[in-house]
Amino acid sequence: MNIIVNGENRSFTDAMSLKSILEELCLVGKVMAAAVNMEIIKQDSWNTYTLEDGDKLELLDFVGGG
Repeated sequence: MNIIVNGENRSFTDAMSLKSILEELCLVGKVMAAAVNMEIIKQDSWNTYTLEDGDKLELLDFVGGG
């Protein structure tokens, strides 16, 4: 399965939940928001939301500054 993660092509062995992808990329706890194909996915759905081949995943972390 191929997914575009923040503009970079990534390959995964099987269909995976959003949370599983974050775990595989070592990003659990670092990502504040996620969008799949330009649609925001609420954090309480990350365990059950399954990505499909060709999806575009954007992972965001909010940084404070001034």
